[in-house]
Amino acid sequence: MGSGPGEWPQNLDIRALLETGWRPTPFQEFVVKIHSRCNLACDYCYMYEMADQSWRSQPLRMSRSTIDQVALRIAEHARTNLLREVEIVLHGGEPLLVGHDHLRYALRTFRAALVPDVKVSFALQTNGVLLDPGFLELCAEYGVSIGVSVDGDEEGHDLHRKRKDGRGSYESVIKGVKLLTSEPYRHLFGGFLTTIDLRNEPTLTYESLLSFTPPLMDFLLPHGNWETPPPGRPDDETTPYADWLISIFDRWYKAPVQETRIRLFTEIMRLLIGRQSGSESVGLSPVSMVVVETNGQIEQVDTLKSAFEGATGTALHVSRDPFDTALMLPSIAARQIGLQALSEPCLACRMRRVCGGGLYTHRYRPGSGFRNRSVYCADLMRLIAHIRTAVSLDVAERRRRSADAPGPS
Repeated sequence: MGSGPGEWPQNLDIRALLETGWRPTPFQEFVVKIHSRCNLACDYCYMYEMADQSWRSQPLRMSRSTIDQVALRIAEHARTNLLREVEIVLHGGEPLLVGHDHLRYALRTFRAALVPDVKVSFALQTNGVLLDPGFLELCAEYGVSIGVSVDGDEEGHDLHRKRKDGRGSYESVIKGVKLLTSEPYRHLFGGFLTTIDLRNEPTLTYESLLSFTPPLMDFLLPHGNWETPPPGRPDDETTPYADWLISIFDRWYKAPVQETRIRLFTEIMRLLIGRQSGSESVGLSPVSMVVVETNGQIEQVDTLKSAFEGATGTALHVSRDPFDTALMLPSIAARQIGLQALSEPCLACRMRRVCGGGLYTHRYRPGSGFRNRSVYCADLMRLIAHIRTAVSLDVAERRRRSADAPGPS
């Protein structure tokens, strides 16, 4: 699975890769879908509103017996590959729909299976509506970092992130955010996840989120591909998303002190100075993430559901298959082989090691699969070039000031 019949990477030769000396990177991030439904109806959701509708056949929540199996498989994978630390991300749907008791069972089971041999860190991504003192006390007990999906101010957020009856969710979400950012819970706040809408004024979006002093912001390009382009991209030459992001970058970068981290910007800056990326959105670092669905199926990263039906599937299940088996699948290996996964135009591009072809999900085109440029190629090139220029000018100015400074008398 992972692409249509005959599409790349179905023809990727794993044996040939191994003969060249390539070895897979063990999974270190496990996205566990503990609940498969949501209490909101966001119209851009890749889980429920796009090509893959497999959620309809998933159980509402991960059973305790499946949680037990997942925990044992993660522990098996960590010990087999001598991993010192893993991250478990509790996801959905909306993960808090599982309730306090079920969430406690999952956290307790995962920790018991791994500690003390393997350090485990927990994260949870929520829409914030169900955050209450009970969940926050539980997360504090287990050290769970909580990320909240918010799309800016009330008007911008409620464009897409609505309740099932059509009402906006902003008021309820912000109530949860205020509780999370209050004492004694603020240390649990991992940051905001924000999907870009070009209709929202960028600096207003940034500053409305900044008012909660998040440690991190992650601005996401709406999921799309060459078959189903993202909104507001009339052609392959205009750069509306880069222009939107550049407005925020300039506001963020020129601030007297760093107000927060913005993942996409900091990752590009890391790559520009020759370091590796810690994000799947840019760069060529091996992707070491795997997803487990509520029924125990082992799958690829869930954003691929935006491409076509079955795009995430592997036919593997935690009841019978170790995670190491998934590492040998062409669809998984394709995201760990760096330059070898890029299309010819990407290989010829001077930005290839920074851009890395963009997010894998955004490269899909029927017939050729995922070996294409990102549908956001023009935006990425403009954004990277702008950041490179800004950083280069800043470094040159700092060097000039250092050279002009009087030496010791």
